[in-house]
Amino acid sequence: MAKEVVKRIKLEIEAGKATPAPPVGTVLGPAGINLQEFCSKFNEETRDKMGDVIPCEISVYEDRTFDFVLKTPPAGFLLKKVAKVQKGSAKGANQIVATITEADLRSIAETKLPDLNAYTVEEAMNIIEGTARNMGIAIKGRNDAELAEQAAEAAAEEKEMAKREAELEAMEEEAKTEAPADVPVVGEEETTEEETEEN
Repeated sequence: MAKEVVKRIKLEIEAGKATPAPPVGTVLGPAGINLQEFCSKFNEETRDKMGDVIPCEISVYEDRTFDFVLKTPPAGFLLKKVAKVQKGSAKGANQIVATITEADLRSIAETKLPDLNAYTVEEAMNIIEGTARNMGIAIKGRNDAELAEQAAEAAAEEKEMAKREAELEAMEEEAKTEAPADVPVVGEEETTEEETEEN
């Protein structure tokens, strides 16, 4: 009879570096499985992928034994690694932070293919290209000209907005200095005669 899975846990751990300390211990501790055994098995299976972040899906059974399946590293992680950047663009496709080659894109697509909803490497490349675009990573000869144009338009728009905001601030400052001194400031209530008498 097949053992019953009581919990499924997903974790992303650096290859070969799992330890019973947080975050692994924090997440797996409550499941009651042997942390040292999990870390040893995970590290053994991922030793050849050192430096990569490996998503891992752990199935915990009712007798506290476990199995795990290793997935391919996240597309964002692979893109940053190939592009040699620490993080993607904060402005998405409106800011290019790096450019990779089509060969790099194909290589990432081939790595990710088993975990993607795609049947061919070309379909996988389209999916990875979408992720790259959102991170501000252009693909040379594929979308770099289009993204550069989009980034230039966004920068011009941002400059225009900043100019408008500066003009508005200047107008507000001017309005304040031109206001007559004897006009009461809203919020400062005038003291009534009755209050004066009471004092």
